[in-house]
Amino acid sequence: MAPGASIAAAISVRATRREISESAPVRIALTAVALLFLALFLALPLAAVFTYAVGQGLGAYWAAITEPEALAAIRLTLLVAAISVPLNTAFGVAAAWAIAKFEFRGKSTLVTLIDLPFAVSPVVSGLIFVLLFGAQGLLGPWLQAHDVKIIFAVPGIVIATCFVTFPFVARELIPLMEEQGIEEEEAALSLGASGWQTFRRVTLPNVRYGILFGVVLLNARAMGEFGAVSVVSGHVRGLTNTMPLHVEILYNEYQGAAAFAVASLLALLAIATLAAKSFLEWRMGRRAGAR
Repeated sequence: MAPGASIAAAISVRATRREISESAPVRIALTAVALLFLALFLALPLAAVFTYAVGQGLGAYWAAITEPEALAAIRLTLLVAAISVPLNTAFGVAAAWAIAKFEFRGKSTLVTLIDLPFAVSPVVSGLIFVLLFGAQGLLGPWLQAHDVKIIFAVPGIVIATCFVTFPFVARELIPLMEEQGIEEEEAALSLGASGWQTFRRVTLPNVRYGILFGVVLLNARAMGEFGAVSVVSGHVRGLTNTMPLHVEILYNEYQGAAAFAVASLLALLAIATLAAKSFLEWRMGRRAGAR
């Protein structure tokens, strides 16, 4: 490009930026509105949760989160997350790889089905599993005959959690893999690499931050899921209550301090998720800028 053309292009860009930039009062007003909304709908509720959680002292707080039913709810929440997160991560990677790297019949249908949990209410999805696996459901008589219990038991909670969370990793990876294209994989295959070697040494390293980003969101949703789990759990104290269900029971029984104590653990999870999400976005931004 000629020097004159470069200067003209730079002047055009600066002129465009001046045209789309707002005046200082407008920028200040927009920033103030955004900060006000963050304070009202994020900072203030979080502060209220922690304030009420320790309102009766640290001793009462510790007793609330270490009593047997609370510990059972915490263990169950961690167990469900430990099962559903690896399963949905494997599904998300496989689905994204197939959709982004290959052409096949029914591809658009698969993409639509992946988005289904975003469109269906969690309560409705829980009811679907009750109709399938409940005592009066489609498979209920067969399950009872073989002494297999899914609804109002841990398997039902895991299934419901997997259903509402399976889009997260896939939805993070599909656009990332589509943007990267298939040139690097084709080069690896032309050099003699097998399909598994190509996937492990080329595809996975390129999307590792996307996988971590999806896993962070998936884990947070799995631990905080309420609607679908509430329908299939049966609310059996010490057996099928996850942390969100335990909070609801405590609150309904007017044990406010204990409810907020357990809720504070979920709030800490949300803060940790936000921090991890911000860190991964920063790393992905640095990696993109280095290219």
